[in-house]
Amino acid sequence: MARRWIADRLGPDESDLPDEDNSRVQMPSRRISPARQILIRIGIAIGIVIVTAIVVYAERGCYADRGNFGTLTPIDALYYSTVTLSTTGYGDIAPVCESARLVNVLVITPLRFLFLIVLIGTTVEYLTRTTSLNIRRRKWRRHVHDHTVIIGFGVKGRSAAQMLLDNGMDESQIVVVTPDHIGSGDAKRMGLVAITGDGRRDDVLEEAGVPLAKQVIVATNEDDTSVLVTLNVRRLAPHADIVASVREANNSSILRQSGADNVIPTAESAGRLMALSLVSPEAGELMEDLLDSKRGLEIVQRAITKQELGLSPHELNSKGEVVLAVMRGDQVKRLDMTSIRVLEKNDQLLVIRDSPTRTDIEE
Repeated sequence: MARRWIADRLGPDESDLPDEDNSRVQMPSRRISPARQILIRIGIAIGIVIVTAIVVYAERGCYADRGNFGTLTPIDALYYSTVTLSTTGYGDIAPVCESARLVNVLVITPLRFLFLIVLIGTTVEYLTRTTSLNIRRRKWRRHVHDHTVIIGFGVKGRSAAQMLLDNGMDESQIVVVTPDHIGSGDAKRMGLVAITGDGRRDDVLEEAGVPLAKQVIVATNEDDTSVLVTLNVRRLAPHADIVASVREANNSSILRQSGADNVIPTAESAGRLMALSLVSPEAGELMEDLLDSKRGLEIVQRAITKQELGLSPHELNSKGEVVLAVMRGDQVKRLDMTSIRVLEKNDQLLVIRDSPTRTDIEE
């Protein structure tokens, strides 16, 4: 218990590890300031020395100082504690009674172990943590593929990551690229792997495994940055699905020409949603509900089940889902533009349904 208690407080944080060629990869952790770590170490060491000195002085009659019994002073007890705990042991002061020797075995020896843990345990823990992190990073690099990369981790990036997690995506399949340590910290607290660096640089994108990614979300704050990032991502990952955000709708065509498969105009979309909430509050509330899966409804794409094979899309409406479109091969067949009589094998559905992550409870 004592060792675990010390390790929890004195163990080095990953952000304190030395800079290496892979130091941009940040794994989830909790930070303890170096000053606090030093104060905790000093406090524990002083406390152990004082406790040992008190124990020795309480049995001073059972200690011999160069053959003289009962002459131990508080300074002698402190001196004996220091040389004993540090394993120096000059032998000028020694326990002679059985009770004092028993106390040395049962009390002072465990305190000596604790003292040594404080002195060298941090170094051992530091080396162990460094090795463990390097192993985790190498293992992650070997296994990461068909994952989702989020470039930019402001409000848009965090919301995108949360939506992916709410829809069942595993944390290990999401990698965040952000230029600042604040974004990296937010990503690590969500359990995601974070790459600290500029998303416009090829080495940073390769560090995040973009060439092996299945999906990339470009959620930077500036449109010109989004264009450069999208160009680099498309060059490194020709077959990845790229979704990019744009502040001004006029720049949407530029992003599409840069390689984005889908472009979301954030400013215009927010403006339309606010106006819709004023003109038609019920419609605005419904749209807000659809955008936040925790409120009740969600829009998802899913494969049809064996039981749904041969049914018409309208028959699914009675089962608590509203079908918006059917994806058949490379075609998207919206129900307001075409009539699909039956569902076929390998069809994908775009539906509105109750969210399994909803937090409200209806009476």
